[in-house]
Amino acid sequence: MITIKTTEFVMGAVSSKQFPNDNLPEFAFAGRSNVGKSSLINCLVNRNSLARSSSTPGKTREINFFLINAAFRFVDLPGFGYAKVARQEQIKWQAYIDSYLCSKRNIRGVIHLVDSRHPGLDNDLMMAEFIKQTGLRCAVVANKVDKLKKNQIAKSKARIAEIFGQEPIMFSTSSKLGRKQLWSTVENWLYN
Repeated sequence: MITIKTTEFVMGAVSSKQFPNDNLPEFAFAGRSNVGKSSLINCLVNRNSLARSSSTPGKTREINFFLINAAFRFVDLPGFGYAKVARQEQIKWQAYIDSYLCSKRNIRGVIHLVDSRHPGLDNDLMMAEFIKQTGLRCAVVANKVDKLKKNQIAKSKARIAEIFGQEPIMFSTSSKLGRKQLWSTVENWLYN
């Protein structure tokens, strides 16, 4: 597992003109609003407040870039689907996400977060199809596993694998379940 030495919030961007202009490897985090992208990023880097998280859905309204070990970036994409914001604002966010994922950037892969309790919602399926069309590598991470009863976890995992066509990484930010497995995926994408 990669040892985290430094983490830094670089910027929040709302257009491709604002994206960092170097060629560092990037790992994008995509998912519905309130699925826990910011909390998961904080869990991965062992920091409480690198990525701002909130109980209010739709807090991330920009594409946020975080520099890790001065060697690669985590990119927190705006959440989609649940946020109580104007439809026009949601369309704008989707355009940010599209412009980023379809860019010529050094994107090594997309971590697609889904809620382990509610797999296969329409917005998640549309995002999965969009990621597939970009040709980018994708890992499905089923977050909030700690909210499931023990006998529900295996059922959730099987259901998510059936829906998305790949075995998900079952994740909990509170217990750090899945952290090593997700880091293993990131390392593999970083070096291969």
